[in-house]
Amino acid sequence: MSGKAQHLRKFVAPEIIFGNGSRLLCGEYCSKLSLQKPMIVSDPGVVDSGWTRQIEADFIQSGIDYITYSDVTPNPKDREVTAGTERFIEAGCDSIIAVGGGSPMDCAKGIGIVATNGGNILDYEGVDKITDPLPPMLFIPTTAGTSADVSQFSIINNIDEKVKIAIISKVIIPDIALIDPETTRTMSPYLTACTGMDALVHAVEAFVSTASSRITDVHALEAIRLLGMHLPRVLDDPDNMEIRESIMLASMEAGLAFSNAILGAVHAMAHSLGGFLDLPHGECNSLLLEHVTAFNFPAAPERFIKIADTLGIDIRNQTEPEINNRLFHYFHRLRNDLGITKTLADTNVRKQDIPDLAKKAFHDACLLTNPRKATQRDIETLFEEAL
Repeated sequence: MSGKAQHLRKFVAPEIIFGNGSRLLCGEYCSKLSLQKPMIVSDPGVVDSGWTRQIEADFIQSGIDYITYSDVTPNPKDREVTAGTERFIEAGCDSIIAVGGGSPMDCAKGIGIVATNGGNILDYEGVDKITDPLPPMLFIPTTAGTSADVSQFSIINNIDEKVKIAIISKVIIPDIALIDPETTRTMSPYLTACTGMDALVHAVEAFVSTASSRITDVHALEAIRLLGMHLPRVLDDPDNMEIRESIMLASMEAGLAFSNAILGAVHAMAHSLGGFLDLPHGECNSLLLEHVTAFNFPAAPERFIKIADTLGIDIRNQTEPEINNRLFHYFHRLRNDLGITKTLADTNVRKQDIPDLAKKAFHDACLLTNPRKATQRDIETLFEEAL
């Protein structure tokens, strides 16, 4: 491959409609796409919040036949994908509408994969393993952080192996994302904190990724700027829609960045940890970010210095080690201020668990674009530091 070709970068994204009330366009877009029988994929919490019922009412008013599959749990399981696919096929559905956070959206992608490609969802772990197009997909996120509505990632929990698998393919990018900040009003304070930190990790890892580009940098830095400004304020003023809109916009920007630049060691480790203990993904990322940042800093100091400056950290007359230390403490203080005060030990991780956790993280696809090459022993050390 020529040197010029090595620097080529592709950028893929869905059609995006952003703004308050955009969720109410769902029926209209289904009609435009001539969808005959969509499956709504959601979860019990989102159903109880009323967002799923709004979409069902919109379909009834628009005369659209549909079914709803809401048996999705946090950290969607491979068996839930199987059950959802069976419902999809038996009902003769032709499209998928995801309403919810990362779990329903990732499960919806899994259902779409298996419905058209066959087999088991675990067959598609890794990069570009999907051969056939998915049914039309329209996603309505109800959290500000996971960005599954704009990304080419689907994360599914392998129950038997107790590990999350990453499926990466542009085939699974939704056709349309209706990103409505109003839906985040029903998030609990802790979910708001965890998903906001998830968005920050997406942006940070995308910016320092070895697959980053000038295109993804624009989105990553804007997400970091918005989150640095608004995330510390959201729990003190949870009804402020200007703040929520800015965080939702940051989540979208971060999603566009990481979907195209991929991620790094934080996510590789979080997938292993979340699969092992079925923990909230944003919580896992939050507990690991400061430690992985300190590890990665020497491999890309100019990138991390730019992150620190964008977050508003005073780095004047500071050496690189001093900036690294300030960034570590910024991330540590931010998550604690948001109420994410645990250590890994508090989540019931034991020291004897770490070798297995590190082994699984070492084989995660997200580690491939980490800015610093990490051995399995390096990952073990990072887990130990977070205990």
